Amino acid sequence: MQQLKPEQTPERGMWSSRFGFLMAAVGSAVGLGNLWKFPYLAGENGGGAFVLVYVGLVVILGFTLMLAELSIGRHTNSDAYGAYSKLKKGWGFVGGFGILAGFLILSYYSVVGGWVLKYIVASVTGVGADKGAYFTNFITSSVEPVIYHLIFMGLTAIIVIRGISGGIEKAVKIVMPALFIMLMVIVLRSVTLEGASEGLKYYLTPNFSEITLKVFIAALGQVFFSLSLGMGCMVTYGSYLSKQEDLEKDALLIPSLDSLVAIMAGFAILPAVFAFGFAPGEGPGLMFITLPAVFESMPLGTVFSLIFFILVFFAAISSSISLMEVTVAFGIDRLKWSRKVSVLVFTTVMFIIGIGASLSMGAWSDFLIPWIDGNSYGIFDFLDVVTSYYLLPLGGLLSAIFIGFVWGVPNAVKEIKTGGNFRTEKLWSVLIKYIVPILVFVILLSTTGLLDRIIG
Repeated sequence: MQQLKPEQTPERGMWSSRFGFLMAAVGSAVGLGNLWKFPYLAGENGGGAFVLVYVGLVVILGFTLMLAELSIGRHTNSDAYGAYSKLKKGWGFVGGFGILAGFLILSYYSVVGGWVLKYIVASVTGVGADKGAYFTNFITSSVEPVIYHLIFMGLTAIIVIRGISGGIEKAVKIVMPALFIMLMVIVLRSVTLEGASEGLKYYLTPNFSEITLKVFIAALGQVFFSLSLGMGCMVTYGSYLSKQEDLEKDALLIPSLDSLVAIMAGFAILPAVFAFGFAPGEGPGLMFITLPAVFESMPLGTVFSLIFFILVFFAAISSSISLMEVTVAFGIDRLKWSRKVSVLVFTTVMFIIGIGASLSMGAWSDFLIPWIDGNSYGIFDFLDVVTSYYLLPLGGLLSAIFIGFVWGVPNAVKEIKTGGNFRTEKLWSVLIKYIVPILVFVILLSTTGLLDRIIG
């Protein structure tokens, strides 16, 4: 039997099958962003023009960073912080950015997960005539959203506390195939609605005159955040892989499946929105306000609404599992806690922070936190801005720099080759060392407003 490395302990666990790992990794990438943010961004940024740019960037950015993070994780068999520390002393802070981002994201992500649970119930009981007022009244309440937030956090903790093969892997083997099946049902219903052809035309026909820097930046950001890059998820999941795993195939398949879900979500939502005369750029309202009205106007609307929000819950819980595992692995590897203690401690702290995020929609809406961009935010928005616009891009940029100039591309290539042939070695080497750092740096410039000043 192979001797366990220091970090490869029974508390950490390993994937028992490649299918289980792939479903977990895809589940980490597929989340609320795929199901409402992608269609919303496509609606705001020229439809087919946005989709075309998005797919191109998935090929360049998604594959490159996915393979980079998986190789670091498997080579070190460690959590995100420990992985970088092992490879180069003093560089653990790169993984630390990811752990902090995952921790903060789940603190407010679980609040939205609670909203989804509420709408599963509301799909059966009904939301009334005024969909906007129903949603607003719910999220501004001081009690009910917190209860659903607690339930969502509890479900996440129960799955993660059972470990890799006993909890996460068993859950995603059921959740992810069901997600694809449910999404296909919604797609088939949406594209057959009367008037859906206008939405399909808008979604599938790129207008090249609309491919602007704004569209490029929007697509770049969506690729980065949708694939769970820069937050330690893929480093952590990669640390549970065997040396026989073909990392190159995984890094191609995971972004492909994630993008498939996002594009299918566009087929599920945009044709229906156009068919019923709603605006495609409604943001979160596209899901919680517009779609209930769409379903209500459809035959068997209650059934389709229930299926859709169960689908959204599956996507949300699969992502929350990966976010929780990043922090739990840190507790196990760095703090030497048992899995149970690590889950309970982090779940409690996240839940408390999430209470503040939930109350910032209502009772605490006047409490604002100033930020370096000159704006002030409520707790929910503050957590979103800090993680999405700063920590994740910074983590991705530092990861690319780390492999390109610190650990070294030859070392990463050697690790990747242990599990199979590396057919894209030359291309990947150029992408990770030069192209990806430039692209991610553009994201940081755009989010801080410096890009507008430079080109303005």
